[in-house]
Amino acid sequence: MVRPPVPHVAMRPVWRCRSCGSAWPCQPAKLSLLLEYRDNRTGLLVYLGALMIEATNQLTQLHPDHPPTRMTERFLSWARARG
Repeated sequence: MVRPPVPHVAMRPVWRCRSCGSAWPCQPAKLSLLLEYRDNRTGLLVYLGALMIEATNQLTQLHPDHPPTRMTERFLSWARARG
């Protein structure tokens, strides 16, 4: 029996990809988001900003002695419009 593919979405509260296990957003998720928001880069950045805050809060609760770092790079820097 063939199983359907698992989408590249975040497993909360650990913020790992449900499909590949990488830190989310993983490369396939980034490509999918860029495609989905191809005509609305501002909307993508607002969406990712909200997720970044959620992820930061959840990861800090999970690991209070080691709060997450580089969250802006992880969630936002790659999605900025290229000059």
